[in-house]
Amino acid sequence: MSYKYDICIIGGLGHIGLPLGIVFASKGLKVCLQDINEQAAEIVSKGDLPFVEYEAEPLLKETLENGNLTISLETKSISEAKNIIIAIGTPVDEYMNSRTREFLEFISSLKEHLNPDQLIIIRSSIAPNACEQIKRTLGEDQPWKLSYCPERIVQGYAIKELKKLPQIVAGFSEEAVSEASNLFKNISSSIIETSMQEAELAKLFANSWRYIQFAIANQFYMICEDQGVDYNKVRGAMVEGYERASQLPSAGFAAGPCLLKDTMQISSFYQGGFLLGHSAMMVNEGLPNFLVNQMKAKYDLKKRKVGILGMAFKADVDDIRDSLSFRLSKILKFSGAEVFCSDEFAQNPDFVSKEEILDNCQTVIIAAPHSNYNDLQFPESIDVVDIWKTS
Repeated sequence: MSYKYDICIIGGLGHIGLPLGIVFASKGLKVCLQDINEQAAEIVSKGDLPFVEYEAEPLLKETLENGNLTISLETKSISEAKNIIIAIGTPVDEYMNSRTREFLEFISSLKEHLNPDQLIIIRSSIAPNACEQIKRTLGEDQPWKLSYCPERIVQGYAIKELKKLPQIVAGFSEEAVSEASNLFKNISSSIIETSMQEAELAKLFANSWRYIQFAIANQFYMICEDQGVDYNKVRGAMVEGYERASQLPSAGFAAGPCLLKDTMQISSFYQGGFLLGHSAMMVNEGLPNFLVNQMKAKYDLKKRKVGILGMAFKADVDDIRDSLSFRLSKILKFSGAEVFCSDEFAQNPDFVSKEEILDNCQTVIIAAPHSNYNDLQFPESIDVVDIWKTS
């Protein structure tokens, strides 16, 4: 059967699908970015990026100009590609349980555009055993080629990481594994073939491991603060020349759309028995409260103007999804403080400039350590709360 595209990426204008599509297209494959986001489609079609993704823009312009990259808002494009990659976000409920039913309903809605000759690759973060449910949703009456190839990039740096990270590949048949492996060999440094359940758990375990590491660092930070000790000096003494402690991270907000969600997906799957995951959530999600309580012990927040620098969930990106900076702002306001928020990347009509914060606030909190803040000169009159130690 003849196809118009080598690859169609569903959710192709999102944080996962767009850089993946750009990299595939840069290797000479014909890629269609299928999405429903009209605003993002308009931006990308002009060769611009709808979010921060380093090193992507030159490749985007190049692949649009040479015709390797196409944008589509039509679902019929799905039937025009040999390989289908599903890279949509996976929702969770208010208890951080995976809403698998909604994802399966979406898969079911695609069936009219799919055929068994196509390779279907799940790229989204999914709960354990979800691929088995996807297989049943597609129907046992057809020999569907279904593969799971989880993404593992650091947001904002996908272009670099896609080329150097090994790609995990799993599938329900040798044909699915072989075709998915051959596809990703176009862009990945090496391929790791696993069983389906191994791949599902490897993805979730990787994010949970990072989340727990951050929790350990933040718990150590809290202990040090309560004892009047500088955590960064303690950490420096621990890691210098001592390889066994080298993975201990600095303290800071552990947030974003993946780490907490994937940790809680394991907890839900393991029926609440993932105690380390729950403890990590309590520590990481409790850090804004800890900082505010420290400030309350020093001064009356009702008479304080407090500025927050960095509303994105991490440094040098514009993504505010699940950012703890907003929780910090809310707790401060509830405690009576007048709060000013600023960010170097994320846009919001309520944000002010960093200069306005320095001119008006008595306390400044560096919530996301954007590199733009490294050389800021704070007046001595300002109490700087810098958990990251950028200043």
